[in-house]
Amino acid sequence: MRRPIEPGSRLWEDTGLITFSLTTGAAFALQVMHPSVGAVVGEHSVFRTDAIGRAQRSIASVLTWVYGGPEALVEADRLRALHAPLRTTSADGVTHKALASGPWAWVLLTAPYAYTVAARYFSPRPLSRADAESFYAEIQQLMRNLHVAEREIPPTYADYLSRFEDVLAHRLVAHPTAYEFLDATRHVPPPPALPTWLRPVWRLAALVPGRVQHFVTVGTLPPRAREILGLPWTARDERRLRLLGRAVALTMAVLPERLRYFPIAYRARRADRARRALERVLARRPR
Repeated sequence: MRRPIEPGSRLWEDTGLITFSLTTGAAFALQVMHPSVGAVVGEHSVFRTDAIGRAQRSIASVLTWVYGGPEALVEADRLRALHAPLRTTSADGVTHKALASGPWAWVLLTAPYAYTVAARYFSPRPLSRADAESFYAEIQQLMRNLHVAEREIPPTYADYLSRFEDVLAHRLVAHPTAYEFLDATRHVPPPPALPTWLRPVWRLAALVPGRVQHFVTVGTLPPRAREILGLPWTARDERRLRLLGRAVALTMAVLPERLRYFPIAYRARRADRARRALERVLARRPR
């Protein structure tokens, strides 16, 4: 049954954090390593020419799934309708459809991994097994809201881990789209509307953020995915990522809520608190 995500859930608490964007790169790379997803995204996505715009639209969509209330289901339907006509035929003659049940499910099945790795590196408290199991139940609801076929939803967290490892070991490939995406994380293309004379300034300004995003994306991929893609990762790299994650976690702990969360999430959380405050006042009104 489809229903909006409720306030107070783990998704509600964590999805809207600005650190969410740090592991979306790893999730997207895993998605496009799937042959079907990589083929369709490679032909239809604008990440090569409008990476910032694509990221903004994708994050806004995900935040709407979680914080949108009834609008969350409307957004899920809009997204599915948007993807319905997307298909491509690869060089080997295989036709790939965006809404094929397995690939569509895989896009959502990267979410539990992304949340877990985000908590591992960028949160003061990694997910416990019990937390992960509870969180996965919320992801299952999110998948149903997005019309993922029930047969594609692993029934338990243990089943999910088994499915994830199986896809990682036997289905994912070194897809050209994955390499193009990784290059776009390092060399972030300027927004299409940016005047030509400002593009050298953009390239200079985006140099360090691009390197950091690329480093984090590579570092938060599963080791097996890095192996498939031939991406080096050393013990020194791992130490640097953990130090970066510690710094991010300490910074997040002292930021006010309006800076810790993306605007959609912050406004939704404020609105929920206001609603609950009104309910308390109404409950105490004279009768």
